[in-house]
Amino acid sequence: MCSFSARITTYVNSSQGIPALKITEVKTPDLCLVLLCSRFTDTSLKYFWRMRLDFGPQGWPLALVLLLGVVVGQKLPTRDEGLFQMQIRDKTLFHDSSIIPDGAEISGYLFRDTPKRYYFVVEEDNTPLSVTVTPCDAPLEWKLTLQELPEEASGEGSGEPEPLDQQKQQQVTVDEGTELFSYKGNDVESYVATSSPSGLYQLEMLSTEKDSNFKVYATTTPASDQPYPELPYDPRVDITALGRTTVTLAWKPTPTGVLMGQPVQYCVVINKEHNFKSLCAAEAKISADDAFMAAPKPGRDFSPFDFAHFGFVHSDNNLNRGLTSNKISRSYTAKPKASDIQKVCIGNKNIFTVSDLKPDTQYYFDVFAVNSATNTSTAYVGTFARTKEEARQKTVELKDGKVSDVFIKRKGSKFLRFAPVSSHQRVTLFVHACLDTVQVQVRRDGKLLLSQNVEGVRQFQLRGKPKAKYLIRLRGSRKGASTLKVLATTKPSSKQPFPSLPEDTRIKAFDKLRTCSSATVAWLGTQDRNKFCVYKKEVSESYGEEQRRREQNQCAGPETRRKSEKVLCKYFHSPNLQKAVTTETITGLEPGKTYLLDVYAVGHSGHSVKYQSKLVKTRKYC
Repeated sequence: MCSFSARITTYVNSSQGIPALKITEVKTPDLCLVLLCSRFTDTSLKYFWRMRLDFGPQGWPLALVLLLGVVVGQKLPTRDEGLFQMQIRDKTLFHDSSIIPDGAEISGYLFRDTPKRYYFVVEEDNTPLSVTVTPCDAPLEWKLTLQELPEEASGEGSGEPEPLDQQKQQQVTVDEGTELFSYKGNDVESYVATSSPSGLYQLEMLSTEKDSNFKVYATTTPASDQPYPELPYDPRVDITALGRTTVTLAWKPTPTGVLMGQPVQYCVVINKEHNFKSLCAAEAKISADDAFMAAPKPGRDFSPFDFAHFGFVHSDNNLNRGLTSNKISRSYTAKPKASDIQKVCIGNKNIFTVSDLKPDTQYYFDVFAVNSATNTSTAYVGTFARTKEEARQKTVELKDGKVSDVFIKRKGSKFLRFAPVSSHQRVTLFVHACLDTVQVQVRRDGKLLLSQNVEGVRQFQLRGKPKAKYLIRLRGSRKGASTLKVLATTKPSSKQPFPSLPEDTRIKAFDKLRTCSSATVAWLGTQDRNKFCVYKKEVSESYGEEQRRREQNQCAGPETRRKSEKVLCKYFHSPNLQKAVTTETITGLEPGKTYLLDVYAVGHSGHSVKYQSKLVKTRKYC
């Protein structure tokens, strides 16, 4: 039983000229909520009604005292706008309150499986009523019920308790009420009535999936309020252009901004999962990645996830030992990546191009009309689209045992396909990167066999498989275009098409052996017998490393050189790699001149590889 005592005084509201009632010094040993919203004529109250509600699992009583009045001569039900504005600015009245103000949107939070009740008062009969509930990040169950106010009041305001049987009878009436509307889902849903009786309206809400945010708007003047921007006759979002990385959206403007002159802007939300039915649902998902940590429910244990957010370093053993409890902790859901959902507000434009999208990816697009003055919003009918695929490149077919020339643009790539006709045990792959380093990937029937960077000539041995097909991807350099020679074969052969090369393909010049007409150089060989050809070319003194690099095409063989530049060709090899080095003295040079020297290693099939070029300068005086 909820008993209370209070001091009641009356005064005249100077701004409104209306008698008002003030209750102070409320004393009650129980949990009592006193709501005072009274306007009356003379000194008599039209209604004085006390209700007792069973609240919570421990049966705490909730006494709700409503003091309501009628303004004489008022024929049509309207809201006192001045009083409303004063009340809505009073945070102490509506902050974390169970009272829904007339004509304002409030935000709330529900814990999972924990119902919450909100109350709204209609003072007069035949009053229009509109209640709108917006679920944010989870479906909600909600119902609206009416408890009519009795004409006769019981008790004289003295705080004396009512008979128990009368309290029980009122309790049953309040709890059951008259159900007006119910809904379950995540759509923005409204209850609208053109004529409603006076009384206390109860909105009960429940989230069964997870903790959730929501918004509620209730008004007794729906015709004049128009809190949400109005949608056009065609509320769909259209896709006017579709590319590999861009999508252009267009929609019809809201009449709220065009005809009524209210400040309206449009916000576009892009994500890869689904369309959103409200802006607060999109913002809830965006804020889930930005939020520091949600406040824990009273009695809830902290978890290692919480401590990690606070920045503490801990060990699991110490944490488990220090936080042992028989209570069940509420789990946190995985947070989406910030890049997975984007919100862009673009002002009053109704055409927008989304850029920096990924090719061949499905995206969902939503547009919301937002009233900048009230921050209320309305969702257009969203759409979705898959961006176009990257342009498919032509795959080059490799023939068994034949060398193919491949050109790749800067940062580009090429695909080669090798499909042996006969069964095979292994595949030998030769890759000759003529310029810069090239990345090579080989897949057999979709399975990755190798992925390496190749510089110069490389040979790979791949395990074969009957009827297998090989896909070779070559990715070019960031520095510039790339040229390659590629050969794939299943035929075992002792003679390789490309010459074998040492790991070090530099040419060494001996400074002490330089003369006015000659220069002595050396280079490394291998255990395989190769043909080496030496060429020289006179260059200017300004010839630098950058120009030399541009001419360092290892695939350009001796056939591209002038006959006058040829010095000699000879065969060389050594069974001992430690001694596989050869020297050569180049004569017939002019004093004080700079020469570019090149050495070509020529394979059995005529394919050649050029060593790194060397600049030498003869002595001017001897």
